[in-house]
Amino acid sequence: MPCPSTSDELVFFVNGRKVIARNVDPEVTLLSFLRKNLRLTGTKYACGRGGCGACTVMVSRHDPASREIRHFSITACLVPVCSLHGAAVTTVEGVGSINTRLHPVQERIAKSHGTQCGFCTPGMVMSMYTLLRNHPEPSEEQLMEALQGNLCRCTGYRPILASGRTFSKESYGCQQKGTGLCCLDQGENDSSSPSRKSDICTELFAKEEFLPLDPTQDLIFPPELSRMAENSDERTLTFHGERVTWISPGTLKDLLELKAKHPEAPLILGNTSLGPAMKSQGHFHPILLSPARISELSLVSKTSDGLTIGAGCSLAQVKDILAERVSQLPEENAQTYRALLKHLKSLAGQQIRNMAWEFVSAFRQAQCQQNALPDVSAGMRVRFKEGTNTIEELSIVYGGVGAATISAHKSCQQLVGRCWNELLLDEACRLVLDEVSLPGSAPGGRVEFKRTLIISFLFKFYLGVLQELKKLVKLFSVPDSHRYPEISEQFLSALEDFPVTIPRGVQTYQSVDSHQPLRDPVGRPIMHVSGLKHATGEAMFCDDLPMVDKELFMALVTSTRAHAKIISIDLSEALEVPGVVDVITAKDIPGTNGAEDDKLLAVDEVLCVGQIICAVVAETDVQAKRATEKVKITYEDLEPIIFTIEDAIKHNSFLCPEKKLEQGNIEEAFERVDQIVEGEVHVGGQEHFYMETQRALVIPKTEDRELDIYVSTQDPAHVQKTVSSTLGIPINRITCHVKRVGGGFGGKVGRPAVFGAIAAVGTFKTGHPIRLVLDREDDMLITGGRHPLFGKYKVGFMNSGRIKALDIECYLNGGCTLDDSEQVTEFLILKLENAYKIRNLRFRGRACMTNLPSNTAFRGFGFPQGTLVTESCITAVAAKCGLPPEKIREKNMYKTVDKTIYKQAFNPETLIRCWNECLDKSSFHSRRKQVEEFNKKNYWKKKGIAIIPMKFSVGFAATSYHQAAALVHIYTDGSVLVTHGGNELGQGIHTKMLQVASRELQIPMSYMHICETSTATVPNTIATAASIGSDVNGRAVQNACQILLKRLEPIIKKSPEGTWEDWIEAAFEQRISLSATGYFRGYKAFMDWEKGEGDPFPYYVYGAACSEVEIDCLTGAHKKIRTDIVMDACCSLNPAIDIGQIEGAFIQGMGLYTTEELKYSPEGVLYSRGPDEYKIPTSTDVPEEFNVSLLPSTQTPLTIYSSKGLGESGMFLGSSVFFAIADAVAAVRRERDTAEDFTARSPATPEQVRMACVDRFTEMIPRDDPKTFKPWCIPIA
Repeated sequence: MPCPSTSDELVFFVNGRKVIARNVDPEVTLLSFLRKNLRLTGTKYACGRGGCGACTVMVSRHDPASREIRHFSITACLVPVCSLHGAAVTTVEGVGSINTRLHPVQERIAKSHGTQCGFCTPGMVMSMYTLLRNHPEPSEEQLMEALQGNLCRCTGYRPILASGRTFSKESYGCQQKGTGLCCLDQGENDSSSPSRKSDICTELFAKEEFLPLDPTQDLIFPPELSRMAENSDERTLTFHGERVTWISPGTLKDLLELKAKHPEAPLILGNTSLGPAMKSQGHFHPILLSPARISELSLVSKTSDGLTIGAGCSLAQVKDILAERVSQLPEENAQTYRALLKHLKSLAGQQIRNMAWEFVSAFRQAQCQQNALPDVSAGMRVRFKEGTNTIEELSIVYGGVGAATISAHKSCQQLVGRCWNELLLDEACRLVLDEVSLPGSAPGGRVEFKRTLIISFLFKFYLGVLQELKKLVKLFSVPDSHRYPEISEQFLSALEDFPVTIPRGVQTYQSVDSHQPLRDPVGRPIMHVSGLKHATGEAMFCDDLPMVDKELFMALVTSTRAHAKIISIDLSEALEVPGVVDVITAKDIPGTNGAEDDKLLAVDEVLCVGQIICAVVAETDVQAKRATEKVKITYEDLEPIIFTIEDAIKHNSFLCPEKKLEQGNIEEAFERVDQIVEGEVHVGGQEHFYMETQRALVIPKTEDRELDIYVSTQDPAHVQKTVSSTLGIPINRITCHVKRVGGGFGGKVGRPAVFGAIAAVGTFKTGHPIRLVLDREDDMLITGGRHPLFGKYKVGFMNSGRIKALDIECYLNGGCTLDDSEQVTEFLILKLENAYKIRNLRFRGRACMTNLPSNTAFRGFGFPQGTLVTESCITAVAAKCGLPPEKIREKNMYKTVDKTIYKQAFNPETLIRCWNECLDKSSFHSRRKQVEEFNKKNYWKKKGIAIIPMKFSVGFAATSYHQAAALVHIYTDGSVLVTHGGNELGQGIHTKMLQVASRELQIPMSYMHICETSTATVPNTIATAASIGSDVNGRAVQNACQILLKRLEPIIKKSPEGTWEDWIEAAFEQRISLSATGYFRGYKAFMDWEKGEGDPFPYYVYGAACSEVEIDCLTGAHKKIRTDIVMDACCSLNPAIDIGQIEGAFIQGMGLYTTEELKYSPEGVLYSRGPDEYKIPTSTDVPEEFNVSLLPSTQTPLTIYSSKGLGESGMFLGSSVFFAIADAVAAVRRERDTAEDFTARSPATPEQVRMACVDRFTEMIPRDDPKTFKPWCIPIA
């Protein structure tokens, strides 16, 4: 190596403290350095690719030119720590603490209920904090922009944005402020009484109680760093690592010399391109050149010709520079800068600038509006002969359609000299399609969609230029202007971008009774008990636990084949990697290696790509991961290899017997109907994308083979049992601890037991503590998710829309092992009828066995997929009858007390109430007319509106799964420790349990504490799932508290004026036990599949949602305009938490139905293994207006204080967006005389929407014969 062998000192500051790092490794990221070296664990690891924002921190630098301090928010997982020489880093710990002083950002996000699991919260805090350091009174646009890169899987974003809006200089409050109207009064048939309205609350927090923002309290920039920047050090800094050398020259001359000496060495600034490639694709560079310290590359010069911006400026700096320039120049001179600024802000849409007779446009379409790589992007420029529409110059370039940007140079040359009219457009489309060809097997897939975008963008450019030409003609009174084609008014909306707006809305719920004591928190919007700790980064998650003495790290080796025999496993090279201690294989398991058909570690055969074969144990996580690449496995492929449901049906490959329910005489009914429609529905899978990946820490104790297991799970008892059987030791030697879980959604019910057991084998063999933390890529590859579904329906109905017979057959893609597939199939079949009473029904379901990772439990447990089939039937019937879908829904809904298909009685009164209130609150009928009017006036943009009812059954279909226990201790100082069998996943179960205990013991919540969920304190627990965690554990806590209060009764009666502390002291003196176990035996539930009847569910949750959208027919993009949700919560234990659950579930469901798309290669490899490729909703996907209303309280004796479990039910209501999109597409197809009854496919991605909006451009593209090429990806549903 030509560089000196010793490393320079790296000097930077973290939270005001100086850090001097010697011998720092260039491969170490700031995230790793913060967490491991400085033990600042508030900054979270969630994706490792800069795509989720969980690791956001603020970096500040002194700019010697302006002598100003610049603050940037950056993702610490991408930033090499070597790049921070001379910088100041602020993490969430440096912003504020519950032990010292909270920052207003932290306080407001917590008190606005903007945290649930809390894993994303530190990143959200840091993005907002950085914004406030730069803009103490930010605009709403700046707030949206600041949070674009931060993902949240729990909250639905609305409360996070609401907390940020409290800092905004713009007005905050009712949308109709100033009009004399209130949004609460809107509705078509408002019949609620004045007394009832006075009970309705719309505030979930009191903003007047918030701390004011005081910038003087923020950390100052270290003067030492200012001096370092002013006295710039031009020497070259070098940092040597084990494999990589980082060289940071101080001058441009030195950089050029180094680049000449090391031509292969990449230049690295933000690391947003190189970082993810090095991580996910294994790219490796022994020398990295960092030009960050070269002042010439950050210079900005202004001349009369324009701006020159140094290549070292970040996009954030470029945006600020352009904004400043725009503010300084007259409007007519700033158009170019405005266009660039707009493009930088959104990286989407169209910008046109007008310079004499030259026009420039840019276009972009991605899976979602923000924070996504484009499917296709385009830049187009045309110059005309002055005063004419004759082309003098033309340039058209495309991105996303090849390995590099492609120019349609030949096409442009042929079009020079032509007039700008319809003939030119047709010719241009034909020429460009020929020149910019895209093979059927092109990487990224979506080939026909991309071809369509190529010419759709060209059409948008044509329209935009034509409109500008006509303006110029009018401005300069050009003769013969009548030659320019007219633009139809209906076409003009094609030129309008969808705006990015901050969502607004109202959350309504019934206030508590005025006679309820103030100390009684039940029914009040109490903040999540960990909310403030989430916001300060002090809430500890599994991987935040400090390193244990002699701790080792584990990394997993997974199969690269879908179905193969394992011929040999060669561990020799892996064992030679420095730091590697051992490799764990199936032979090392002392007890049971999983089930016969579901091994923990593969033996002899693998059944999918991603199946775990062995695990490397090493001294560091980096060494363990490096060694996994050295394990050599020889395979022999086996047949058949099955990936799709279609192939599984052909091969009769199923995981369990068919599940079937039937009522009436379906064959006879089909003979007596006016019409019959048959159709298909395809629903893609869904990744849980919990922000905290799967992780476990196993610590051996010194005697009796005891183990402590800290694990992120919904079911610690299952982990305990699995580890017990795997190691062959009694359950009583194993204690599982769960402090909190960074999101679960069903994905942490069964899978954590696998990871806990494998880590425990590592501990058992090495005698060391083992830490296992899955990378996002491995987590998504291994764990499986929601079952993809293929549904076939046959529906018979009268011309009036009354459905007489419905036959649905559903197939789920279960993956390679049974897992929860049988139960998911059962629940799907039980819930298929949704809200409808149809006399003649037949529902059948099968779970297919395929060579994909086993799919598992997911929020809603089959209901969101299956009921989409039912609702698609309704839509198909409506189309055939020529009636709106809502009329068909109303006509077929349950009307009176009745029995379900499985003979369980229920009263639909609340269902009907939710439906009617949603119709009214959403002003549905008047808005339906407005949508129709809009669609008449616009050809290339269409609106759609849909309202969906829901009957969701809560709980498990077995009584034993509804039992729960609790343990409550009262200590002699009067403080209370509550322990129960539920796990805190972000759903606020601990908060609700303290509310229950507070009411029962009649003392404030401040007296109480919940430490953790532990199998040592509450044994034999049931998974926290199926929406009943708070129900059943609440009853157990209630029982324990009532036992304790009963014991205290004599003392309280004797001294009624005494204090709680007095009573407890007296009880201790009188030898009264201050500890009690509470128990709830569970709701009765059973299902007899032989007879097809039972009472499988304790109760139902009812709801309805109305959504309105607007689609762009040329790109397939859509904008969510408004959503109204009405939900039956009976008597909410905590309205803030329950509304948060509804909103979060709705947005997650909306993701399932619109953006979240799993892509598999023809070899069964999951492509979409991170936030770059897999798109969960972002803050810009929230409806512009988002209203949630809880029905006024009603009583039910079954549940704790008449509350209901709302964790899952809101998920399906996200389908209202899907059906609103379908409504808009149907309007397009009606207008263009295309058949309305097309196959429903979820998610309704831009690709699906665009290709369904058939027009001249979709007809123009070439289509490949599928037999002539190998596709990049395959559909598995």
